[in-house]
Amino acid sequence: MTGAGPAEPPVAGAADIAAIEAAGWPADLPATTYEVFRRAAERFGDATALSFFLAVDDHRRTRDWSYRALFAEVTRAANVFTRLGVGPADVVAYVLPNLPETHFALWGAEAAGRALAINPLLDADGIADILRAAKAKVVVTLAPFPTNDIPARALAAARAAETVTDVVLVDLADHVSGWKRIPARLMSLRARRGAPGAGRPRLHRYGRLAAAAPPDRLLRAAAPAAGDVSSLFPTGGTTGRPKLAVRTHANEVANAWMASRMAGDAAKPGDTAFCGLPLFHVNAALVTGLAAFLRGARVLLGTPQGYRAPGMVDRFWEIVEHHRVASFSGVPTLYAALLQKPAAGRNLSSLRYCYCGAAPLPADAIRAFEALTGVPMLEGYGLTEGTCVSSVNPLAGERRPGSVGLALPFGPVRALLRDASGAFRGDAAPGEAGAICISGPNVFSGYLGGEDSGSWVDRGDGRRWFDTGDLGRIDADGYVWLTGRAKDLIIRGGHNIDPATIEDALYRHPAVELAAAVGRPDPYAGELPVVYVQLRAGAAAAEAELLAFAEAQVGERAARPKAVRVLDRLPQTAVGKIFKPTLREMETRRFVEDALAGAGIAATATAAVDPRRGMVATVAVPPDRVEEARAALAGTNIAVEFASARAPGGAPGAG
Repeated sequence: MTGAGPAEPPVAGAADIAAIEAAGWPADLPATTYEVFRRAAERFGDATALSFFLAVDDHRRTRDWSYRALFAEVTRAANVFTRLGVGPADVVAYVLPNLPETHFALWGAEAAGRALAINPLLDADGIADILRAAKAKVVVTLAPFPTNDIPARALAAARAAETVTDVVLVDLADHVSGWKRIPARLMSLRARRGAPGAGRPRLHRYGRLAAAAPPDRLLRAAAPAAGDVSSLFPTGGTTGRPKLAVRTHANEVANAWMASRMAGDAAKPGDTAFCGLPLFHVNAALVTGLAAFLRGARVLLGTPQGYRAPGMVDRFWEIVEHHRVASFSGVPTLYAALLQKPAAGRNLSSLRYCYCGAAPLPADAIRAFEALTGVPMLEGYGLTEGTCVSSVNPLAGERRPGSVGLALPFGPVRALLRDASGAFRGDAAPGEAGAICISGPNVFSGYLGGEDSGSWVDRGDGRRWFDTGDLGRIDADGYVWLTGRAKDLIIRGGHNIDPATIEDALYRHPAVELAAAVGRPDPYAGELPVVYVQLRAGAAAAEAELLAFAEAQVGERAARPKAVRVLDRLPQTAVGKIFKPTLREMETRRFVEDALAGAGIAATATAAVDPRRGMVATVAVPPDRVEEARAALAGTNIAVEFASARAPGGAPGAG
């Protein structure tokens, strides 16, 4: 396990990575995630493995599990699922916020069968779609509790998914301490009375099942093996048929070690790693999860809502100081918010580094954060299909702001050139843009159902190369620079525009907190760039002022935005990443309504992405104006459907 044996200094550059690879793959690495916890229990024993606080105001009062206790809880959870009929090929889904039981369920499910991570913020239909796609057998979710609607949505989804036989309920009241536990228990019981009872699927209380399950041995007939499927993680957005990335135990253990090895001895047993990202996401599950447990760290789980908890960002530096946090992982929106929170007067000497992923952070923001805290920020890159992490800036070497760092040991990253059919036609030269492709023991098996045939590249070297869909370049020193998603490119008259060119310019404006550039449909150019911004708290700036600023800052004439639109809050995913599909839909709707208004047609429109047809706009116009409307919208790549609207005089018209 990492940290054992000879000294392992943190990586400083590409030469260190080459030396690690020359030494060979570690022979004593655990074969499965369950083996990670077993060995950690033997090695770290009574050291604290997991701590949890329920609310920010009570962050000093934690519930704690030692490494021995954590291993026992993972074993109990695995045996709970085995007793419910889960076998090696069966799927256990968890629809939970960040709780200790989420860790127990995730790793216990991998020990008994296969874990399926589901975002608890999805609606019932979205959850049911994922359950059906995975053929899930067991669902673990919250027990009914006042002011929380996760149980209702998860239970409805479990009933709609024909394969689910059992639902296991985790009671939030178990984490309420002191005198508050009594009213919490009463509220929980009152809420549970309204929950459906008998029938399919069967309902169980997790606490009761776990208490009766053995904590010291697996009931599964044969222990899991390295090549067994360990987990299914949804990826590829929230519309259309769910895409489930199939990962093995070997993938997850390998990536946990590869990521940990970059930090080397700088990541010490006993360090506290703060987890504020949601545990249905690979970053929290691996970076502040399995990788931390592999090296003997204490994982501090901060509230069920993580970074989204009321008061979390406001008091984050207090939490870091009190709990002696050594590292944490976040996304650009979190760091943008933390930049507004003074750290002066706080003792942050325990904090040695922090990770930023999900999207590139402007170089100026990285410098500002490091100046505020004195802590190095390690920008990295990863994706679900690569288990989690593929590259990161070196802690002991040069951190190049704007770059996502060096490929992890044994996990090469290349910029490859592909022709129109997707065939490999060569490696990009240093500094030349290409398709970012990854290989290595962390790369997943494929999507459930085999929907990945066009994603693999034959480079002629006998390795499996996965095309991530990202565009980027790799410089002469091996640093990876992302230039955007292939699907995020704004294509104006055949000219490719990198949205980051526009976004970076807006980030230089003192009033701008977040920026996201998207393409506006245009019948002549195909797309025109526009940019949506979110202002800093208390700041003010007119759209015209921001547009003039952008025009002066963006050197490339074609990339200068045609409009700047200020929103109170940019749409974000559950992990805090700006969600551009929503912005594209907003801009498409605006374009359609503007185009029709220009033709003298008052109409309302909606827009949504269809996985088969692309962007689809639905327009309500009177039936006698449909042909005029169709002509006004001709020439774009938008599919237009005409819905019923009231014709002049009040009679309903046919679509």
